[in-house]
Amino acid sequence: MGVGEGKRRKGSQGEGCDVTNKEGGQGLLPVLVLSMKEIEKKRRPTIVFLHSTHKCEEWLRPLLEGYASRGYIIVAIDSRYHGERATSITYRDVSIVLFVHVYLQLAYTETNSPLGCLCSIQALVSSWKNGDTMPFIFDTIILLRGKMSTHEDRNHWRVSWRFDSELGMHAWFAAFVDTHYSVVVPIVGVQVFGWAVEHDKWQARVNSIKAVFEEARADLDKSAIDKEVVQKVWDRIAPGLASQFDAPYTVPAIVPRPLLILTAEKDHCCPLGGLVIPESRACKAYEEASCPQNFNKAHLQLAFL
Repeated sequence: MGVGEGKRRKGSQGEGCDVTNKEGGQGLLPVLVLSMKEIEKKRRPTIVFLHSTHKCEEWLRPLLEGYASRGYIIVAIDSRYHGERATSITYRDVSIVLFVHVYLQLAYTETNSPLGCLCSIQALVSSWKNGDTMPFIFDTIILLRGKMSTHEDRNHWRVSWRFDSELGMHAWFAAFVDTHYSVVVPIVGVQVFGWAVEHDKWQARVNSIKAVFEEARADLDKSAIDKEVVQKVWDRIAPGLASQFDAPYTVPAIVPRPLLILTAEKDHCCPLGGLVIPESRACKAYEEASCPQNFNKAHLQLAFL
């Protein structure tokens, strides 16, 4: 585990570190930690942030510093094949046309890089083709929690997740598998993959990572992407995502910890119709646990195209 110096602003402390496992490569987890300088050492709650698709941890820095100034310890990580982890090409036979398309679609900035987009897209295609990687909703989350719990000023029993967009999915899955995450706020990320396939509402989510579905369509000798293609891709790159690990089963399992689900009425990637069952099951679970006040949901006045 290597520790280095992070960028700093006046009044805050920045720490950069890498958490590794035996996997190597994508098993290297860059972690950015921000906190206010304090004379008195005391345990403080920690909030974990994750960027949206094709961004990186540094893209969140202004937001992170705002929360750090309020006394929280802030942790941000790069998702797989994003940011510092977008350095290796997993599937090298992707057409150069895709590379040009990415450059045309994205403005090149330090925090919104075509390289990161290309790398994540290629990883998805490789996952479908070869089954050699899990780039969609998978990460070394428990390693991160272990790293945080080793610091004397971090209260590892009061760790919150705050994710948005596609990476908002990680929030409820992380809380589902690890009870040390005490508060969860997935922002426009909770969705029901199985419901979307069954009710023909999968198009927006598929279009956000369309290259892997086009590859599957061709491999399955289909003239167009349909629900069969979508189901097969989910089963291949994230087994159980559209079945036993879907939102109706994993969201209620977060009980009794506080859970706030934020959605947007016009976010077609997370259609509201699919949330009826997981939200009703969550309400019942929290009521049976005598803590209905710990589950809330709200609609954001945002439009996602």
